[in-house]
Amino acid sequence: MKETILKTFAEVFGDAEGTKAYFAPGRVNLIGEHTDYNGGHVFPCALTIGTYGVARKRNDNKLRFYSMNFGHLGVIESSLEDLVPSKEAGWTNYPKGVIWAFGEKGMKVTSGMDLLLNGNIPNGSGLSSSASVEVLTGYILRDFFGFDVTNQDLALIGQFSENKYNKVNCGIMDQFAIAMGKKDNAIFLDTATLEYEYAPIHLENAKIVIACSNKKRGLGDSKYNERRSECETALAELQQVVKIKTLGDLDEETFEKFKAIIKSDVRRKRAKHAVYENQRTVRAVEALKNNDVKLFGELMNASHVSLRDDYEVTGIELDTLVEEAWKVDGVIGSRMTGAGFGGCTVSIVKDEAIDTFIEQVGKAYKEKIGYAADFYVVEIGDGPQTL
Repeated sequence: MKETILKTFAEVFGDAEGTKAYFAPGRVNLIGEHTDYNGGHVFPCALTIGTYGVARKRNDNKLRFYSMNFGHLGVIESSLEDLVPSKEAGWTNYPKGVIWAFGEKGMKVTSGMDLLLNGNIPNGSGLSSSASVEVLTGYILRDFFGFDVTNQDLALIGQFSENKYNKVNCGIMDQFAIAMGKKDNAIFLDTATLEYEYAPIHLENAKIVIACSNKKRGLGDSKYNERRSECETALAELQQVVKIKTLGDLDEETFEKFKAIIKSDVRRKRAKHAVYENQRTVRAVEALKNNDVKLFGELMNASHVSLRDDYEVTGIELDTLVEEAWKVDGVIGSRMTGAGFGGCTVSIVKDEAIDTFIEQVGKAYKEKIGYAADFYVVEIGDGPQTL
């Protein structure tokens, strides 16, 4: 990949003198869905697929961007004086947003750059291609200008740029998982406090398989904001009778005791998911520490059922992928991952069952949905790096 991107850079920008090559991963969340804005725990990991970049510092204020994924758009030019989000800027709003965010944090980028990107994360799959681009850009800026920031800072700057520049109200999970990724480990993160620990993932004779539904969805999904506000209202109702800051502060027993105070059935179901999913995530990490992959898989399955029945964010595409996965011998666990309504599922599949899994689930999905799903056997990788 390094040779390919350097060669393409030279073709696009004339030569590759003075360039450096970089990589930032994508991420998948193993369990803990729709808990991040409810003050709960998440359990994501960085992947070995992600975004590759070649960058070169310029002597002027010009910014020149080229993506091999959107080659038909050619080189998109901008400048350090023009750090304003616009529809015409397309994907370049992500790197520009990060340059802007560094400036907002008192770290001024003083010269332009030529930047070429090539991602092998499927677009719109929910594996965080945008957060990957944000962390990669921050990593390059730190390297070029010697800014005194940690990888955790890069995650926070990436989230800040997405919230304030690109106006997407995302939580911290995506950028954090990418910036802080560690090979063969997932990150057990408390989104309320940003306390985290690495948990080794030893999947003996099994792999993580991602199935991409190929149903496109945008992050600005109205349903996402609807779920957030349903949970906020339920929280406010519960706060009348129990002293909590977030739904993540409750265990199942306390929730069951006080749930009648929530006036609508729908909100009660949403809050139940947030509480139970958070506890499932805590138990899942404990199971892994005890090398109990079987229990981890059962908790993944239960997570999907809750997302389907209580949170109602799955849809026919994701349900088909998961329900077909459950029928295959050698599948330890399977669930939707990401915001829902399209995107991906994540499954843990025994090595000897992977081919059968892809064939069987793929066939059933195409027959039922009318178009194909894509499958990726992935490994857990490190955070951003210089190649």
